[in-house]
Amino acid sequence: MSNEAFPAALAEVARVDFPYNSDEDVDFEPYGEFRPNEDTAYWLPLWTGTDRLDSKDFLVIGQDGSGGYAIIWRAKEGAAVSEQPVVFMGSEGEHGVIASDLGDFLWLLADGSGPYEAVEEPERASKPNAELTAIAERWAAEARKTAAEVTALARERYAEFDRLIADAIG
Repeated sequence: MSNEAFPAALAEVARVDFPYNSDEDVDFEPYGEFRPNEDTAYWLPLWTGTDRLDSKDFLVIGQDGSGGYAIIWRAKEGAAVSEQPVVFMGSEGEHGVIASDLGDFLWLLADGSGPYEAVEEPERASKPNAELTAIAERWAAEARKTAAEVTALARERYAEFDRLIADAIG
């Protein structure tokens, strides 16, 4: 368990059902708390094949059906969890930064995209979800964007994530 407080907005997201019946649906299983750091310390070197990344920099907040993780990446020293970027690390090596901060992540979900979809289909058509939109409006009304805008902005702001992974993998 991280010593960081789990964001209340993410706890609300964890209560939302993400049914997955077709490729048009969002494949996301949000957690109601951070995954324990011991678990992250175990899988991260297996995923990268190296111990070059510090597991404490990655707070896992959910997964997709294949076991890929949605993660708050502590890229900004001293910044609150809600101000850190969100990344995806897939079970088959897919990876990418998907949101610049928690508010943008809420809008990504509200617009009908999930972490996997943001990496693999960044231009995915909007399919707004009313329940997730209400959560995003409650916690980040000023950050309203489409999922495509969220992902494009995150990739622009945090291009170093791809380099970090490439350097870690070797």
